[in-house]
Amino acid sequence: AYICRQMAKSVVSSGLSARCLVQLSYAIGVAKPLSLFVETYGSEKGKLDVDDITNVLKIEFDCRPGAIAQSLALREPKYQETAAYCHFGRTPETKNGIKFFEWENAKDLKKYSSMDSAQVSAALKGSNFLAKWVD
Repeated sequence: AYICRQMAKSVVSSGLSARCLVQLSYAIGVAKPLSLFVETYGSEKGKLDVDDITNVLKIEFDCRPGAIAQSLALREPKYQETAAYCHFGRTPETKNGIKFFEWENAKDLKKYSSMDSAQVSAALKGSNFLAKWVD
């Protein structure tokens, strides 16, 4: 849920769409996600459609469990702080070198807002997404 929130926040904050829902599915014993579902409720902005936004997320995010734990700093002991007042909607911060609520930091995807479908497809083919995603 944490990485899906960060992905959706990144899409919206970068201006690719006004609304975004991201869902991932996994199989037992398989590290790579089997599917990535993105729903923008028709609120896409610019030249990119939902499939293009899905491809952008495949390029920019690694959703294997170990990569999620590393990118969101989930292996740092911080249970007392995160257990109170909900996990989502909090301000990300760093205390004593430990990152809290890292999933609230959206990635900057603005470079894709000026692209069209062909450019996103070319970027996907040029990326290492097959190392991160089952396709």
